[in-house]
Amino acid sequence: MKKILLSAAAVLMLFSCQNETTETNDLAASATGRRMCAAQDVLEAQLEADPTLAIRMNEIETFTQARISRLNSNFKLVNGKIVIPVVINVLYRTATENISDAQIQSQIDVLNKDFTATNADFGSVPAEWSGIAANVGITFELAGINRKATTKTSWGTRDAMKSTKKGGLDPTSPSTTLNLWACTIGGGILGYAQFPGGSSSTDGVVIDSKYFGLSGAGSAPYNLGRTGTHEVGHWMNLRHIWGDASCGNDLVADTPVAKTANYGDPAYPFVSTCLPVHNEMTMNYMDYTDDRAMYMFTNGQKARMAAIFTSGGPRAAIGQ
Repeated sequence: MKKILLSAAAVLMLFSCQNETTETNDLAASATGRRMCAAQDVLEAQLEADPTLAIRMNEIETFTQARISRLNSNFKLVNGKIVIPVVINVLYRTATENISDAQIQSQIDVLNKDFTATNADFGSVPAEWSGIAANVGITFELAGINRKATTKTSWGTRDAMKSTKKGGLDPTSPSTTLNLWACTIGGGILGYAQFPGGSSSTDGVVIDSKYFGLSGAGSAPYNLGRTGTHEVGHWMNLRHIWGDASCGNDLVADTPVAKTANYGDPAYPFVSTCLPVHNEMTMNYMDYTDDRAMYMFTNGQKARMAAIFTSGGPRAAIGQ
């Protein structure tokens, strides 16, 4: 397991520097139809547009690491149980894109199971990680659904779907609510999220409507709602398991170092080429594997997520 020993300057560099290897891998993934999350690319664009964002994210990281250092895996949140209200914003051109209330509820149900370790496949966690597989203990409740017809065939990743003036829907109470947008993103992107520290006017998670919730066999292998779990993990301050760099750092001490993104349904054990020799945690929600192949968070990830909801954290107002 890795240790988190980052100076303020190193953290600032982590948030403000683009990794060419990751970009190349993502382009290759798009060409072969494999999972693509645009959260990192969107972050890079936001950092370029707003130089102060890196400073805010550095401050959040300093706060997070300080808070984690005072907690263990059995910590209690300052405001007790966290229940996150969720508003769904559906943007549709076709009847298929106008996803049903039942499909929307299925995404909420998946989030509740995955973040409380009540998902049926949680029992598949390998024995070597059974001691750190986490019940994050955060739940979600549907607070509202907004729907809007549109003529757009795709929305891209420049947050147009989050703006009424640009034909989308503004976020609802973003300081106290998680907003999810369901729409056609395009470009092979399954979804993306905004990390803590970004503008409230664009805060939330975007999921392509084809992969929203339990979306049916036609959307396999991304039909089990795990795109939502992955993206909400980003919204709660988790990085990709490989740290968006070759053998990179995801800022979590108990996740094994990964060479790069993993795809499909890798057989366990999956031996890493990052030294020293160890197995990669391909079943972690923050990898790029198929929905059926991801089914766990770690205690370190739990602590990192929960820290942002504690007093003074960037999402402390949510779930109060």
